[in-house]
Amino acid sequence: MILCGIDEAGRGCLAGPMAIAGVVLKSPIEGLEDSKKLTPKRRFELAAIIKANALFHIALFSAGEIDENGLSGCLRSGLRQIKAAIKADRYLYDGVCAYGVDGIDVLAKADASVKEVAAASILAKTAKDAALLKLAERYTQYGFEKHQGYGVKAHLAAINKYGLTPFHRRSFKGCKQEAIDLFR
Repeated sequence: MILCGIDEAGRGCLAGPMAIAGVVLKSPIEGLEDSKKLTPKRRFELAAIIKANALFHIALFSAGEIDENGLSGCLRSGLRQIKAAIKADRYLYDGVCAYGVDGIDVLAKADASVKEVAAASILAKTAKDAALLKLAERYTQYGFEKHQGYGVKAHLAAINKYGLTPFHRRSFKGCKQEAIDLFR
């Protein structure tokens, strides 16, 4: 049976893309686990190994796409893209909802127990983080390299001081004017 593991990263960020990845492993890979349990360096090392030893597809959704279609719409689109790009007998998504996409099984915390989902978690996280590292070079005052776009205190303070970039998710609470005004 060919299993395609699926996971996403960046769902809760205030800036940058959300990534959703699907992975079918061609051979076993040592060290796969939930991307949140790995150091950034180890995630990027494993991502290179996964890409060399797997079939994979990564869908990135920009802040604008997330604002326009919502997280659910983007996740639905990403799941459909993965099913179209990767042929498998079973698709397993780390979560509790398949967003109306037929043929997707769900399992909460699958990234901690299923190697294919752990691999997808690593590819999604490194794709999202790589995009934020590029934004950090362009928008140095926001500290994207430190918080990867999440709504931490330093990021909210930078939004308050410098405003929003074109890569911020304007539909998210931390990016709305009333939230920004709280820090003034």
